[in-house]
Amino acid sequence: MDEKKLAIIATKGSLDWAYPPFILASTAAALGYQTQIFFTFYGLQLLKKDLTLEVSPLGNPGMPMPMGMDKWFPVLGTALPGMQSVMTKMMKQKMKSKGVASVEELRELCQEAEVKFIACQMTVDLFDMDTSAFIDGIEYAGAAAFFEFAGDSDICLYI
Repeated sequence: MDEKKLAIIATKGSLDWAYPPFILASTAAALGYQTQIFFTFYGLQLLKKDLTLEVSPLGNPGMPMPMGMDKWFPVLGTALPGMQSVMTKMMKQKMKSKGVASVEELRELCQEAEVKFIACQMTVDLFDMDTSAFIDGIEYAGAAAFFEFAGDSDICLYI
């Protein structure tokens, strides 16, 4: 039987969107899947050595809010200065209290499990990104190179 393959496209660079690609990739790798993540556009933020990821409560109606704030707190209030920092801190504390690994830990776990990280070369060039700001062990390639793997994958996810 051929080895199963999982292909993930990571397009988001916020704290709440950092978890799905790394959780799914590390789980798949632990289950024996050959796994690749293609990081493009804002998803490239997840490859930076120094992560400064935040979560925005604004425009995120599915986000559970403390004290039932999602039921009574006006949406416009989430746009107030400092709310993003407050919500980011609260989410990080919640994750820690529940024993959830940090994004950095999950990313490292993926690398240890030989999940292949591919940075979209076109996006790196488009945004004039400094590749020295990225972690070691990533490859740079275009979408065509990723499609070679994704085309043969058993599961392909767009996150």
